[in-house]
Amino acid sequence: MKRSTDRILTTHTGSLARPADLIDLLRAKEAGESYDAAALAERVRSSVAEVVQKQTDAGVDVVSDGEESKPGFANYIKDHLTGFVTRERTQSRSFADQADFPDFKPLEASTIGSWRLVCNGPVAPGDGAALQADLANFRAALEGAPVTEAFVPAISPGTLSQNVTNEHYDSDDAFLFAVADAMAHEYKAIVDAGFLLQIDSPDLAMGKNAQFPDASVDEFRAVIDRRIEALNHALAGIPADRVRHHICWGNYEGPHHRDIELRDIVDVLFKANVGAMYIEGASPRHGHDWKVFEDVKLPKDLTLIVGVIDTKTNIIEHPGLVADRIVNYANLIGRENVIAGTDCGFGTAADRTRVAPSISWAKLKAMSDGAALASQELWR
Repeated sequence: MKRSTDRILTTHTGSLARPADLIDLLRAKEAGESYDAAALAERVRSSVAEVVQKQTDAGVDVVSDGEESKPGFANYIKDHLTGFVTRERTQSRSFADQADFPDFKPLEASTIGSWRLVCNGPVAPGDGAALQADLANFRAALEGAPVTEAFVPAISPGTLSQNVTNEHYDSDDAFLFAVADAMAHEYKAIVDAGFLLQIDSPDLAMGKNAQFPDASVDEFRAVIDRRIEALNHALAGIPADRVRHHICWGNYEGPHHRDIELRDIVDVLFKANVGAMYIEGASPRHGHDWKVFEDVKLPKDLTLIVGVIDTKTNIIEHPGLVADRIVNYANLIGRENVIAGTDCGFGTAADRTRVAPSISWAKLKAMSDGAALASQELWR
């Protein structure tokens, strides 16, 4: 994994806007309606090529395929593993912070992400066709592209434990480790293909608010400690420096006043066998988290990818503000240990348009411009 040796590198968390015609095809597929499979495959291929070009145009160094083929950052897994079915969701997902404010009305939920994922049988790797298609499309799109590195996101076992209703395994722990065993094949395939692997683990921070609102800090720490144990089990044999680990408090606009503090869990997060930890740093609720590293020492050989762009607002950050956020971290942990990123994805569900696609690209350009300003200050 490249480090910021002579300038601040830039990246993002993986999911990016899909074009409208691709969203229509994905929506039909997820709804079980008639669709042209060949047309979908071709549109995914062309969309990946387009999204790689847009990333380089915006000055992003470490790029992804935009997760263009995926209906969502987590629910895609039903196409990669066996043992899952989808069912209609009978009620909206509940978050403790939103329940505190009854007059708060969340934005309309994704229709593609409106299905509930259920485990109704043994979880095991699928035939690998969907993943291999994604890797081939990405590899083709990268030919001749001026990128520093490329990564592929994959969901964590713990997040599936949070998002999926288990109707097959005797315990949540048995389900967690069954998923870890199955996902190990996907993780290895991504790294063997020459890409960086990004593990998406919003459960390790968001879970306190979304799944365990009544748990004490110590009780929640025990939950995520076990989930990191499962993740490390799935990563066995994969070099840590080929893995980046994204943690967030939920990519939704809401109060977030019940978010657990980074300070309360950071030592547990450090237990993951990864080369980079990726945290939010731009959200109004977490813009102060750089101060954690005044007291907490970053482990040796661990890079910190810091969100310097908020993905929940259409306001385009000023490059000067982006630079300030980067410098705050760099002054505490060393410039070579910082990579700039977005707090979360711009397309965690394929049809979620909280941030207008054109604005999302402008925000990525602001991130790159801010990283350049920070580099001038840090390497002067």
